[in-house]
Amino acid sequence: MNLHSGYNGMIAAGLLVAAGIVAGGHRIVDMSAKSPEPADVTVEYGWQLLRNTAVYMGPDHDDPNMRFSGSRIACASCHIDVGQRPGTLSLLETADRYPRLSGRDGGVRDIKDRINGCMQRSMNGSPLPRESTEMLAMVKYIDHLGNVYKAMSESARTPVEPPSFKEPNRAADVGAGRIVFEARCQVCHGADGAGLRATPDPANGYLFPPLWGPDSYNDGAGMTRVLTAARFIKARMPYGQPDLTDAEAYDVAAYINSHWRPEKEGLEVDYPDRAMKPIDSPYPPYADDFPHEQHRLGPFQPIREYYENLEKEEGERPKGDEPL
Repeated sequence: MNLHSGYNGMIAAGLLVAAGIVAGGHRIVDMSAKSPEPADVTVEYGWQLLRNTAVYMGPDHDDPNMRFSGSRIACASCHIDVGQRPGTLSLLETADRYPRLSGRDGGVRDIKDRINGCMQRSMNGSPLPRESTEMLAMVKYIDHLGNVYKAMSESARTPVEPPSFKEPNRAADVGAGRIVFEARCQVCHGADGAGLRATPDPANGYLFPPLWGPDSYNDGAGMTRVLTAARFIKARMPYGQPDLTDAEAYDVAAYINSHWRPEKEGLEVDYPDRAMKPIDSPYPPYADDFPHEQHRLGPFQPIREYYENLEKEEGERPKGDEPL
């Protein structure tokens, strides 16, 4: 299974349709897109930052002031094809979804806040200055993808994915997940989950990213949630052949997240309104009396029903975003 950061032919074959936007069902970014900002704030630089995050912002950067990412994975490890592919964790529609309420932060947040949330959790690093060249370039790239999406045909917007994940009505089975991992995932990610480096030099990041350990996402990232991880795995993994069953995706998500990963400080202040906390959040405190282990592994339906009944009694609560 591959949380793949590879890019499938960004400038491939010259098959440019709809003003250079769609080729063979995959997104094509026009690297000649003009920018009104300074020369270094470009769509191309934004793409490079998301595709080769470790090189440009990783912990081995020659300039200590550029070491924003605490790991050597890439944003594109989860945002397949650097967010250009429709479907799960695509970035094509992201620009139009912000500003929006963040339940985790307890307020309305914009796209720069969202990027910095990923930097501090999924990338286990530190926030970028809001007006830095790197932040502006990533925002520009995401805005560009939004324009790409608006120009796409309806058929090109349709994700090529298996049927959506359906949550099994049971607790996830870590032991069964290990069997799935060994059969379908370790060929790319390694028996120890440590991934496969792109080159012998760690500064160049990974071809197949680590799924746990010191170079993975930290314990405050959205991917530590079993349901979030299972949805992604069912839709995208194994890379190029996403054919796991719902049960396999569910169990292997639990197995991956049963391992140690970097620990983020201050998780207890997340979700000021505890009732907005996702039911599969693996860290307390909670606004209910269900066991911690049930929030980690399920079954989740009893927890979901508890909050649905609470809404009926107290009124519907605002819905936040789905943070990574």
